[in-house]
Amino acid sequence: MKFSVLYFIFFCTYLFSVPSILFGQQTTDTAKSLKAQRLVGELKIDGTPDEDAWALAPLATNFIESKPTPNTPEAYETRTEVRILYDDYNIYISGHCYEKGKEYVQTELLGRDKLGSNDFVGVIFDTYYDKINASGFFVTALGEQSDVKYSNTNGEDFSWNAVWISESRLVDDGWTFELRIPYAALRFSKDGTIWGMNILRRRNKTGQDFFWNPQKPTVNGFLNQEGTWVGIENIKPPLRLSLSPYFSAYANHFPYNEAGVDNTTASLNGGMDVKYGIDQNFTLDMTLVPDFGQVQSDRRVDNLGPFEVIYNENRPFFTEGVELFNKGNLFYSRRIGGEPIRKFAADDNLSSTESVIKNPSETKLINATKVSGRNKNGLGLGFFNAITKPMFATIEDDITKERRRVNVSTLTNYNIVVADQTLKNNSSVSLINTSVLRSGSDYDANVTAGLFTLNDKSNNFNLGGKFAVSNIFESEKTITGYQHELSFSKNNGRFNYKLGQELTTDKYDINDLGVLFNPDYL
Repeated sequence: MKFSVLYFIFFCTYLFSVPSILFGQQTTDTAKSLKAQRLVGELKIDGTPDEDAWALAPLATNFIESKPTPNTPEAYETRTEVRILYDDYNIYISGHCYEKGKEYVQTELLGRDKLGSNDFVGVIFDTYYDKINASGFFVTALGEQSDVKYSNTNGEDFSWNAVWISESRLVDDGWTFELRIPYAALRFSKDGTIWGMNILRRRNKTGQDFFWNPQKPTVNGFLNQEGTWVGIENIKPPLRLSLSPYFSAYANHFPYNEAGVDNTTASLNGGMDVKYGIDQNFTLDMTLVPDFGQVQSDRRVDNLGPFEVIYNENRPFFTEGVELFNKGNLFYSRRIGGEPIRKFAADDNLSSTESVIKNPSETKLINATKVSGRNKNGLGLGFFNAITKPMFATIEDDITKERRRVNVSTLTNYNIVVADQTLKNNSSVSLINTSVLRSGSDYDANVTAGLFTLNDKSNNFNLGGKFAVSNIFESEKTITGYQHELSFSKNNGRFNYKLGQELTTDKYDINDLGVLFNPDYL
């Protein structure tokens, strides 16, 4: 196994040292380009783009249908027109989605991040122009928002929410919209004058999707088929710093109706969230003594299967800016603040007169910090750390009423370090390490993984893989497991194929900070 670990480290080092000259840029001769125009004057975001400033903005139009009939130009009477402006603080987007009449516009109130059967428009910005990562901002004809993070490795992530402004208006010949997206909602290099960009429109009654820059179904990838927004100059965004203190009070009533036991209990909590833009590339997020009482509760699930239930993450700190940490599927954020690892230890060694009167169902988070971003050379770096406090169950003697405490979770530190280098042709290599360190006699865990996805110049062929090693450090021994994945595929054209092989040993275990239902397979 020592040889395997050394080989693994050598392999990852080799990947990160591959000269970029091997990966020539994919041809983008057909990509559209829109000139960036600075705002002159003022705009009111009311869904009606009638200000004089909009007349100076270049027009994005002549959209191309992607489905159900690919590569078909949109009809003139149902055309799409979009304009974009920017200043030192925001990006402004307006547009007119033409229809034969407002009755042809599909509308339904669903709430944030639920596009459903609505007509909508979205603008997708690839701020580093790496054709691998992007942010999308969508608005429906009734003004409801959706925002999404795109990644070649993680797909779409609608759990990400940014703060931005949008308004829409139904008009006689369709609907109009306006957006204001602050730079605080984006991460980018201030030296970058070219952003990747695409614009999507959905006409739901006809089931049609239209893109400003065409999306061809015979070409592999989504972000690599984008256009460009060029000429962004002299952006001087303000200091990105926000402090969000909170104070909460809870009162709980349960009718014990027993002598010496209060039917009503109360608690007070306080803490703070901090967000600081170290520069335009990297952002620091910190939450101190967080209280997630306002977060949407999980739906009740009656689990009749052999595997644990995987819940969605609703805590804002764990949904924003975590795309780097999700590389390799080694991070399941609900592990942090989840069920104590020795919850059922409270039932051990009970005397005949003792019973468990209190056993926490989750651990309490003391603080969490993450720093993440990507520089102008395409190197993404991420650091994540979280600490949970010790938790105790309470046991009471039914006769003497004496109580004692049993530790069900020790002080625990969760750590993630990520490096992700984007290459040309939608290629990338990544290295990620996760660790869980527990005080006392409880075991520690560590997982290290290297990932790569390499495309040829024409983006026809892909070589991808993952190599990972897990270690469980118990008091007297170390349990080491191994996983690898290798694949070769053809992704363009009318006939595609993929050859792949996966191996996971029986000792491979990532469940202290990730999720693995079953090891030991080939």
